[in-house]
Amino acid sequence: MLHKILEDYLKGIELALLALEQVYVERYTEEILTPNRVNLRLRIRWHKGCVLEINEAVIVTDHILTFLDYRYHCQDQQNSLIFRYDSTPHFPNLSSFPHHKHY
Repeated sequence: MLHKILEDYLKGIELALLALEQVYVERYTEEILTPNRVNLRLRIRWHKGCVLEINEAVIVTDHILTFLDYRYHCQDQQNSLIFRYDSTPHFPNLSSFPHHKHY
């Protein structure tokens, strides 16, 4: 059985998606690895063609929700990058390491 904190988190995402207007959810995948760990993958397309991809690895430890890894990638209708936030550790000199934004 999935941890209540993860259940609530996923339910909150579902409710937020339902509240969005003029969007199409192309992908929504919850990969439940353990009762305390979930990988979430979303692909949302807006009516004007912009796409937002969300990838999260989430775990509950000591009743605290923690993001092990994440990527939020947004591109326009020509597939050009608008922005991407991620936690991939490839810029060790940044003050926010490993968290950073691409333009």
